Amino acid sequence: MEKAAFGAGCFWGVEVEFGRIPGVTQTAVGYEGGQTDQPTYKDVCTDQTGHAEVVELTFDPEKVSYERLLEAFFALHDPTQLNRQGPDWGTQYRSAIFFHSPEQEATAKKVIERLTAEHRFKKPIVTQVVPAQTFWKAEEYHQKYLEKRGAVSCHI
Repeated sequence: MEKAAFGAGCFWGVEVEFGRIPGVTQTAVGYEGGQTDQPTYKDVCTDQTGHAEVVELTFDPEKVSYERLLEAFFALHDPTQLNRQGPDWGTQYRSAIFFHSPEQEATAKKVIERLTAEHRFKKPIVTQVVPAQTFWKAEEYHQKYLEKRGAVSCHI
């Protein structure tokens, strides 16, 4: 099993979509990429901690490739919007890939280069590709938030 972590705006809908991919065995929402230990949702929403809302995945690389997860990531949000997604704005909603290995870093950069060459987006991709840091799991009420409420998706 391997880990992957992606920031693509509000983590609720992103978690649902990644959880539907065969080979993804576990999802958790939380915060990554900031300078505060054990941040809360309230802390992160101040836009002062530096954290992004992320979904951390556990996946079986025998069943789903990291490149396939990246394709899903880029399909789930607009990677050309800086520090926002739809109605949500702030650095916690930035587009970010937190890589867990040199191979993941290389694959992420390769996919971004390919998407850019294909002109998949009208504006430049602003997604950060940065080393994984401490993943702080969000409060329990955020985990599987939409599923607990009987919703199948949100604005993504």
